[in-house]
Amino acid sequence: MTAVKVGLCGASMALTSYTQRFQVLEVQQTFYEPPRAATLRRWRAVAPPAFEFTIKAWQLITHEARSSTYRRLRAPLSAEERAEVGGFRWTPVVARAWETTLDCAAILEATAVLLQCPASFRPTELAISRLREFCAKARRPTGVRLLWEPRGPWPDDVVRDLCAELDLTHAADPFLRPSLTPMAYYRLHGIDRAGHVYTDDQLAELADTVHGGPAYVMFNNLARAD
Repeated sequence: MTAVKVGLCGASMALTSYTQRFQVLEVQQTFYEPPRAATLRRWRAVAPPAFEFTIKAWQLITHEARSSTYRRLRAPLSAEERAEVGGFRWTPVVARAWETTLDCAAILEATAVLLQCPASFRPTELAISRLREFCAKARRPTGVRLLWEPRGPWPDDVVRDLCAELDLTHAADPFLRPSLTPMAYYRLHGIDRAGHVYTDDQLAELADTVHGGPAYVMFNNLARAD
């Protein structure tokens, strides 16, 4: 791969225009409610063969049912299902959500699936145990990298050791912490607010961070990447 690939977390323009400007797209829709197969096939057909997709895993895997993001589900969860989702619980609901995520990845020929954790997912013994169980039981297709973005007070040594043990790529915001794996996957959330536009000095700092790669640099919107 190119030493450093730059893209967006979600396309903010027509996909045909996007693929002329960027090499990779992180698909967000798969987190909220996985799109229909026909939609994903159309996206793959529109993109050039060498264009790369990464996707966010369905929120049922990582986020508790109390998360506001569940408002975007087409079909609300039952009371029983609400107790079985999030936090890497290996339940029938989460297992099905993972298979749905992998179906999306297969159609898009995605190279990576992102497990983005809420800040409430803390480095407790229970959380780490559930992450280990998930990684042991979840099917992992050949050639699809598993990205993990812990958000919150996760010690570097814990993140580094778990990534090595579970074959995970550490996803992080480079202005908050460095990636702790040989392949870096950086997601820029904005330094002081969601709409932050990076200054030339900040972009120069970012360039120094990723110099030589291998790394992905994913901005959250077009204004941040320009």
